[in-house]
Amino acid sequence: METVTAVRGLMDFLKKSPSVFHAVENIRRILIAEGFTELPESRRWTIAPSGSYFTTRNGSSILAFRVGSDLSEPCFALTASHSDSPCFKIKENAELRVRDRYVQLNTEGYGGMICSTWLDRPLGVAGRVLVRTRTADGNRYETRLLDFDRDLVLIPNVAIHMNRKVNDGFVFNKQIDMIPLLGPGKLEKGVFRRMVAERLGVAEADILGSDLFLYNRMAPTVWGAENTYISAGRLDDLECAYGTLRGFLKGKNEKTIQVWCCFDNEEVGSSTKQGADSTMFEDVLRRIANGLGFDDEDYRCMTARSFLLSCDNAHAVHPNHPEKTDATNCTYLNEGIVIKSHAGQKYTSDAVSVALFRGVCERAGVPVQFYANRSDEAGGSTLGNIAMAHVSMNTVDIGLPQLAMHSAYETAGVQDLEYLETACAVFYGTRFVADGRGGFAAEQ
Repeated sequence: METVTAVRGLMDFLKKSPSVFHAVENIRRILIAEGFTELPESRRWTIAPSGSYFTTRNGSSILAFRVGSDLSEPCFALTASHSDSPCFKIKENAELRVRDRYVQLNTEGYGGMICSTWLDRPLGVAGRVLVRTRTADGNRYETRLLDFDRDLVLIPNVAIHMNRKVNDGFVFNKQIDMIPLLGPGKLEKGVFRRMVAERLGVAEADILGSDLFLYNRMAPTVWGAENTYISAGRLDDLECAYGTLRGFLKGKNEKTIQVWCCFDNEEVGSSTKQGADSTMFEDVLRRIANGLGFDDEDYRCMTARSFLLSCDNAHAVHPNHPEKTDATNCTYLNEGIVIKSHAGQKYTSDAVSVALFRGVCERAGVPVQFYANRSDEAGGSTLGNIAMAHVSMNTVDIGLPQLAMHSAYETAGVQDLEYLETACAVFYGTRFVADGRGGFAAEQ
């Protein structure tokens, strides 16, 4: 039953989160419903033991934290995931016309997507729009979330008769092959901007900026002979964001400060004001420590005692291409949480952090798997080592196994989501006590 509940919740969350801004707003609503208090970054914070709080940046990154009641020797217990996924962003001057017969939307790629998976499927448009409202004191600029919530555009493939090499390793040009069709050429100039204005109920002249993206309209689904697989858009990394959030809301320890993080822009390197390579992570942790009356020396002791789970999905063995993964450090759907390691330090895991997390999973009754790249292949990286360049602490890179990473429609295992939620609940309920010699005790 827990597995069914978790997966249904994830599917509903994904359907309501067509853009990174919608995802963060949905998380914000969940936290408010759970009694968390919002702390705007632009205001002074008042923090107290036993309190629950959250803050956002750019409307696309969000950090929540819960303060224990006994902070005689405080530390942080943290998880971090990311809110963004590869997609196509609509350019400011969006409309393109082809021989006066078609109207297209000019887009550019965000992140490293599998281009072919975006073709020949209905796509929606969602994101945020900055709208001007006039007041007695001047102008006010408001963020409005936008989702047309209908099949609006499509990127048509070229017929095989006109592209005989399409099955022989065709290279897609994003400026030519990946431009979506909006409608017929008879549409008046400026039609897309008018559509945005009408959807929001504002004047066109009051739309002063936007971050709008294409998204796959195909609904999440559970499938397979025994209904063991889930497929959806944006599983990387909203599945980890959702699973860790559920664990965060369940797991508590009165001797720690539990922190849940979800950063934007991991897919493009994290080097933005709201990414893991920004000041946000350190800013929030320092403000927590300062708000609780701890000085700089206390803060440094707190981070040295802390432990972070860097959570981003991992590659499962592909049924058609098992040779693509390592022979012994490889993962499968529905067989447990993945611990990721890399000799070149693209992942943060080391013997200490792996041991600590394996202990958590043993107490949670959750299986673990191990992932390493083939030694002759370059792999990806994630946000853990980027964040640790700003705030260093023991960290392990983990994730859930999935197929077709960076496709418009990805696949994961139904059972693994519950494993992550259960392990995170135990993790957040644990306090790790360092002995100063590389050893730790785990207190519940």
